[in-house]
Amino acid sequence: MESLAALISENRWQVYALLFAYCALKSGALPFLAGAAAGYGLLDGALAALFAFAGGYLGDEARFALARRFGLAGLGRVPKLRDWVLRTIPVAERYGSLYIFAYRYPKGMRTIGAFPIGLTSMPWARFTSLNAASVALWASLLVGGGYLLGERLVAAVEGGWGMASFALLIVFLGLGWLAYRQVTARMIAPPV
Repeated sequence: MESLAALISENRWQVYALLFAYCALKSGALPFLAGAAAGYGLLDGALAALFAFAGGYLGDEARFALARRFGLAGLGRVPKLRDWVLRTIPVAERYGSLYIFAYRYPKGMRTIGAFPIGLTSMPWARFTSLNAASVALWASLLVGGGYLLGERLVAAVEGGWGMASFALLIVFLGLGWLAYRQVTARMIAPPV
């Protein structure tokens, strides 16, 4: 742990830049870990939240803009992605605001979640305001959660709770997958 702390302390601005780039491309554990590092005094919590917010916001704005500019033609070489986007457009059109707040959390969906919104009729001004609110909530939850829970999680892992937390993660992912399948089956199923 001491070597990691020294590495972060010596490369603080590179860590913020990495956090920005990571959040621009995807969601995941890095903002949480940045919050935990802030809890230990290795990073500034406000700067970690700011870089996570900026990366998440600008990344989604770029994907929205690309979808508006190039439409489905930009996805022509990736048939599975194109099929997913085509199935998601009606969901994004119908549940636009809720969709913008929801796509940020499931693993893998954040990376491409803004594309379907860019292909809907939602005006850019509405998207950007909802995107900013969604990213602010996401960055606050992850960085703040890491800040508040980081020390406790390290102590739990060092105390042998690592396997229990892994098992709980598997249960949570399984339940999340089942819920996702139920919701998407209802949204995609043709009306009776």
